[in-house]
Amino acid sequence: MVGLNAIREARSRLAGHITRTRLEASAGFSRMSGHSVYLKPENLQKTGAFKIRGATNHILQIDPALGRRGVIAASSGNHGQAVAHAAARAGYPAVVVVPEGASAVKVAAARGYGAEVIYHGTTSAERAALAGELARERGLTFIHPFDDPWVIAGQGTVGLEILEDLPEVDLVLAPVGGGGLIAGIAVAIKESRPGTLVYGVEPVGGNSMQRSLQAGAIATIEQPRSVADGLLPTRPGEITFELARKYVDGVLTVTDAEIVAAVVTLLERARLVVEPSGAATVAALLSGKVPGSGRRLVAVLSGGNVDLGLLADIIRGRDA
Repeated sequence: MVGLNAIREARSRLAGHITRTRLEASAGFSRMSGHSVYLKPENLQKTGAFKIRGATNHILQIDPALGRRGVIAASSGNHGQAVAHAAARAGYPAVVVVPEGASAVKVAAARGYGAEVIYHGTTSAERAALAGELARERGLTFIHPFDDPWVIAGQGTVGLEILEDLPEVDLVLAPVGGGGLIAGIAVAIKESRPGTLVYGVEPVGGNSMQRSLQAGAIATIEQPRSVADGLLPTRPGEITFELARKYVDGVLTVTDAEIVAAVVTLLERARLVVEPSGAATVAALLSGKVPGSGRRLVAVLSGGNVDLGLLADIIRGRDA
């Protein structure tokens, strides 16, 4: 499990390796939602997503003798390019297993950082299985995208930064895929300010964390589907589920139409390019699914690595 001390240590370890993103107050989103809204723009983070935090925190703790043999990641895109970037800085080879049809912009970024990219399958389970097999065959260090204490601690630094910028925050919204981000944020927030609410947001076609929390045991979705490609693992992690069960107050779901509307609204109102996965929190906010009103609320924008062709299609679809 991961505690507040591990997240604080990760914060010190990551100094100089990541961008310290600042909260941005949004009068427009505040008017539209009835809350006092602040955006946490991890779309402006190095590699374009929060994933660099966890990947770097893990890689900085690897035995260099193992690191020089190489690292491997299974990813829909953002974790893969984060691992590739952190590995390149450390001087380690990297391999990234991505799904067939992975975002071209995310694949290009991983390759740009020097990683070998392998396409395999369509689900998180398929690519994780191949990555594990290759790790054993080649002697590589596997870096899990979410179910890893060092990765979770790195993602939890988002929560520490939120508390520094807005100590009296009432509610934090974070997108949920496998649960690494929400788990880390929830530990940081709840162990520092227990009265603050922490809610996750998932697409309706990939709500494995919500289903798991409702069932009291990990639930699997064999073929999750959504425009939010970064939020589609088949199931949450063992560690992330236990942390979510302990610290997270609830998980909201949003439709693809609501996600698309949020992407466009962020572009128009905040001049921020946010990928569908990263816009899930704003989708929940604008669709009226966040409980209560008048709260000091932080919406985490988890990434901005959207393919320009997809963005153009989203805008054209809205206009049509």
